[in-house]
Amino acid sequence: MNLAGKVNKVLYGGDYNPEQWPRETWAEDMRLLKLAGVDVVTINVFSWAALQPSENEYNFSTLDAIIETVTAAGMKICLATGTATHPAWMARKYPEVLRVNTDGSKRKFGDRQNSCPNSPVYRKYSASLARKLAERYGKLENIVAWHISNEYGGYCYCNNCENAFRKWTEKRYKTIAALNEAWNTSFWGHTYYDWNDIVAPSHLGGEWQHNRTSCQIQSIDYRRFYSDSLLDCYLAEADVLREVTPNIPVTTNLMGFFWELDYQKWGKHMDFISWDSYPWPGSTYARTAMAHALMRGCGEGKPFCLMEQTPSVTNWQPYNALKRPGIMRLWSYQAVAHGSDTVMFFQMRRSRGCCEKFHGAIIDHCGHENTRVFRETAAMGNELKKLGDAFLDSRLESETAILFDWDNWWATHLSAGPTIDMNYPEETFRFYDALARRNISADVIGVDTPLDSYKILFAPVLYMVKPGYREKLETFVRNGGTLVTGFFSGMTDERDLVSLAYPGELRSLCGIWVEETDALPPGKINGFVIKDSPLAGTWKAELLCDIIHPEGAQTVAAYESDFYAGTPALCRNNFGKGQVWYFGARVESSLIDKFCAMLCDERGIKPVFPPQDGIEGVRRVKGEQEFIFVLNHNTVDTGVTVPFACRDLLTDRDYKAGEHYTLPVAGVLILQKAR
Repeated sequence: MNLAGKVNKVLYGGDYNPEQWPRETWAEDMRLLKLAGVDVVTINVFSWAALQPSENEYNFSTLDAIIETVTAAGMKICLATGTATHPAWMARKYPEVLRVNTDGSKRKFGDRQNSCPNSPVYRKYSASLARKLAERYGKLENIVAWHISNEYGGYCYCNNCENAFRKWTEKRYKTIAALNEAWNTSFWGHTYYDWNDIVAPSHLGGEWQHNRTSCQIQSIDYRRFYSDSLLDCYLAEADVLREVTPNIPVTTNLMGFFWELDYQKWGKHMDFISWDSYPWPGSTYARTAMAHALMRGCGEGKPFCLMEQTPSVTNWQPYNALKRPGIMRLWSYQAVAHGSDTVMFFQMRRSRGCCEKFHGAIIDHCGHENTRVFRETAAMGNELKKLGDAFLDSRLESETAILFDWDNWWATHLSAGPTIDMNYPEETFRFYDALARRNISADVIGVDTPLDSYKILFAPVLYMVKPGYREKLETFVRNGGTLVTGFFSGMTDERDLVSLAYPGELRSLCGIWVEETDALPPGKINGFVIKDSPLAGTWKAELLCDIIHPEGAQTVAAYESDFYAGTPALCRNNFGKGQVWYFGARVESSLIDKFCAMLCDERGIKPVFPPQDGIEGVRRVKGEQEFIFVLNHNTVDTGVTVPFACRDLLTDRDYKAGEHYTLPVAGVLILQKAR
């Protein structure tokens, strides 16, 4: 299920909280939002306290009035269930609903996402509220989606969670003997005799720092369990909504590279993927692009929506710089270029109090349209009206993919060695960045994603090899695919039990055996030389250096120093019709740039727009039409050459092949051409 049939353009709007303001302001809000081109609002995100003032009392009068006001203005509604914050009466009467911290202390009322996901009370009342909302408003024609809760996250270590964790482990391992084997509990005498012996790993036992734990697999399993627990809360509401309103799609807002939840698992249960994009100051456009790709990939072909961004400024970063003129538009079109069918903001009107009072909004505290931010958002709204449904239901096509897996992220971060500087998302980003700066489209995928459509798969730091994935990789390479992997890969199975010969299940595929791995502290480097190749040069090796013995693989480069000088640092192995590249060490980014360019040239993978510093090119495809988004992320006007005949949908200007154009700072082209 998707938004098709419910919309005829890229939706424009975002979070609206009129309950925080006197009703006299609502009419003016509607005037201003219509003036800004807003056509959808997300409402009721944090309204549980107003909707259910006591255990047996519901009051929908304010929400009725909000919906009537928005509907009369001709706007569509993304209706939230309001369950991200339980009401105070619930915490007072049922304190079990409050979370417990990792040190065992009980939280008090006064924060969002403070509900224990394994509390029967929370699940009962959240599902009940979802049902009442669906029954009351589900027949309204302007509701385009259900928005469950808000930005799920956080941990709890209460008795409810500990008991639920025991049941989760019993379901996963079936017998206590199997659990003891999987968790290697003979280590330090941690053997369990009964399911009731199992506790949640916390600072009270098992974990002593944010990434240090005596039993890594127990900590990994708790993260798996907790992601599942919050997913079960989402599903408890989603199941009710789908039962009552089967024609309204259901979603919740994800948060990109978010440590706590396995979004690839969540994506299977969402009708469309939506996420909140808040790049950190100084973040490159490629990092934001990869986050878009990660979120889009969680849906495996489902629609993808930008649910939140700020129109101007955040309030929660250390230094909350304004978005410079044009940047809101640029980043909005970047999201659209990467597949989003919406451009939405938090928020429509700035709050007057509490921790988000200085977070940006379309309507500022001054309450009128005579602001820079309002003028920019109104101009953006008018452009989206003009674009209509030109590229709705289009898709991105990629011949390369980056593997990203939450279990591998958790496992490498929690690993006791070989280095505290291992950063799994960063290692995957280095390859995405090299591709993005060449305007090579890359999907970010999980282990369940089919590989048939890809020519190259980058799987750096594939530490944990899950059941069946070796066979999947071997089929991919045997049929002609190129696999790129490297250090700290094939180390364990899904139980975090170490392979007895590294790189474990990947050994025959890579054609090597890794005897030892040397961890280099910051500032210490090894190096290697590559000759007679597009990769020719002298290169640095840092972080980790595998000591490799080839078993059929060709040595492309060898280390220059230390006792393992002369042993392979970079290997290539032919396997069936394809090949596997293995980087034995973390290499400098300039080598990755050259390497990715070489591989793409060898495989005939072309940029979607000529590569140029600071110029991003992204392609969406719809039938026989291509839409090439060209975005200037530079801080100066930049000349570009349009290599094909096309029309810019934003200006209606026609371009001839080879025509030059000066793209202004934060400028955007949307070039339509026949395939």
